[in-house]
Amino acid sequence: MSKDPLSPPAADVSEAQIAVHWREEALIPPPNRFIAQANLTDGAIFERFAPDRFPECYKEFADLLDWFKYWETTLDTSHPPFWRWFVGGRINACHNCLDRHLVQHKNKTAIHFVPEPESEAIQHITYQELFVRVNELAALLRDFCGLKAGDRVTLHMPMVAELPITMLACARLGVIHSQVFSGFSGKACGSRISDSESRVLITMDAYYRVGQLLDHKEKADVAVLAAEQDKHQLEKVLIWQRHPGRYSSPTKLIGGRDFIVNDLLPKFRGQRVDPVPMPAEAPLFLMYTSGTTGRPKGCQHSIGGYLAYVTWTSKYIQDIHPEDVYWCMADIGWITGHSYIVYGPLALAASTVVYEGVPTHPDAGRPWRIAETLDVNIFHTSPTAIRALRRSGPDEPAKYHYHFKHMTTVGEPIEPEVWKWYHGVVGRGEAVIVDTWWQTENGGFLCSTVPGIHPMKPGSTGPAIPGIHPVIYDDQGNELASGSGKAGNICIRNPWPGAFQTIWKDPERYVRQYYSRFCRDPQSKDWRDWPYMAGDGAVQAADGYYRILGRIDDVINVAGHRLGTKELESAALLVPEVVEAAVVPVTDQVKGKVPDLYVSLKPGLAASDEIASKVVASVVSEIGAIARPRHVIMVPDMPKTRSGKIMRRVLAAISNGQDAGDVSTLANPEVVDTIKGLVK
Repeated sequence: MSKDPLSPPAADVSEAQIAVHWREEALIPPPNRFIAQANLTDGAIFERFAPDRFPECYKEFADLLDWFKYWETTLDTSHPPFWRWFVGGRINACHNCLDRHLVQHKNKTAIHFVPEPESEAIQHITYQELFVRVNELAALLRDFCGLKAGDRVTLHMPMVAELPITMLACARLGVIHSQVFSGFSGKACGSRISDSESRVLITMDAYYRVGQLLDHKEKADVAVLAAEQDKHQLEKVLIWQRHPGRYSSPTKLIGGRDFIVNDLLPKFRGQRVDPVPMPAEAPLFLMYTSGTTGRPKGCQHSIGGYLAYVTWTSKYIQDIHPEDVYWCMADIGWITGHSYIVYGPLALAASTVVYEGVPTHPDAGRPWRIAETLDVNIFHTSPTAIRALRRSGPDEPAKYHYHFKHMTTVGEPIEPEVWKWYHGVVGRGEAVIVDTWWQTENGGFLCSTVPGIHPMKPGSTGPAIPGIHPVIYDDQGNELASGSGKAGNICIRNPWPGAFQTIWKDPERYVRQYYSRFCRDPQSKDWRDWPYMAGDGAVQAADGYYRILGRIDDVINVAGHRLGTKELESAALLVPEVVEAAVVPVTDQVKGKVPDLYVSLKPGLAASDEIASKVVASVVSEIGAIARPRHVIMVPDMPKTRSGKIMRRVLAAISNGQDAGDVSTLANPEVVDTIKGLVK
């Protein structure tokens, strides 16, 4: 542990301005081989989506879909900021992901399901088989459960093929699905059941995680009880069997409430259900964004606008062709999985991979073995997963025969040093990378390079995608000049089809949180007066590329200097021995806040004062003495959620001598006590 004192600050940054010291990286052109096959290489696309072409330009997005009835109004702005897209149109998301592909692609694999146990065979589900299975389940939901268009159903399912099957069956009927991440507790699931007023809970008896067959059914019992305590009564609980024909949970079924899906399905064998033509602006799903505490926030996404947006971005930003094998290594419990595992790829008749397990189990070579076996050529994951793979198996990718043409990073800013490993080692310098920025509320990508047009820049998300027009405001609402290199609050000037419609049952919160701060006239019906506030800090470089600095809340105010935590972490990762870094604010009576810097090292390395000094020196060199950490704490592992995200809240509590709270839901709760022993 290093305890270097902070140097006196130089007061050259105002309170309203985040200090940005991150150097700009060199541009890297996309490979000619990629450009030659890319879906989009015409730079005139940005002229077609210029502000003066708005909103009719988005017809290009919607025309990728099949419509039962073409829309009459592209964008209805009569009740801002509750935008309504493709009004008058009738559409069905399931039809667009299944039925329309059967003539040409019925024998093509739609879903490659990869179980976590390597001894279990991969399932290759064709579009025809997926069509049959979705129809039979839709018949069950309609006839056994009595579900109809507009009803809500909560799904609490792991990463198995039955999850997209269930989502598509709901979509076929016009039933609104609300998938809860499987790692969330039964209590968290219950709060979402009650908030959405779901009639049915659909879950699974068990699933595999890090080599263990986990009891998942027990969470359903907790969820039902939690919903009842919130005065909401479920009608039924449907339970898929992880191993068909065998119940794998020690938790008993409750008669009259719990039903095994696998036992019911034979009664619906061969049934076909016509897809319900739904209004384009009807809800497709709810996606809850809050953690496991506090009131859940249900983002309501439409059918027509959302599906058009994820289909276009999947085709042109992900560059998915029908012949590609595409693997998004996210969880369908998050918006990335909805948009870029299920709806976007399937709308394009792609083959999409669903992997049940942890990417580093049983070892860090697992993702590359899967890629080799399935001949994956588009790979999509998060900086969290990339850092984990870099830490546990930096040399593993070279051992396997796979070739990616395209790789995506999503979910948080990626440090340039991690980006370079991803590009050079995972992508072997052959793959183009898109570093995408967007949020649960946005439906799909907002900023990214168009891979066949723009060069890449490590650590930068690139420009806005066609049709998206960002603006950066300072804290007083003044617009920062384009390309100024100054940081502020990134907002989007215009509505777009993928944006969520509202917060379920809480429209006031929707307006207050996302639109009110920078609204120029609350009485206006002109969309130009209603910029969307993302809640992220950003800077635009002179070349037009944006760098996302993280949440506005993730800023440490050191003696009046507002330092972005992501910059400090990136500086620490320049030290070769460091594979993960997390910065947290610590209360200081003189300076207000000072940073503590937690780092984990490459396997086999021991903590030392020498490494701590190198980390401090890197931070000072990259940012300045004002950013010098109070302590550098070298830990065996970071406290992480089941999805792999570092729980900085826990680290901040430890550094500030506070109670870390309930850590039982962490993937590695035992590490918390170890870290407490290191912080003195």
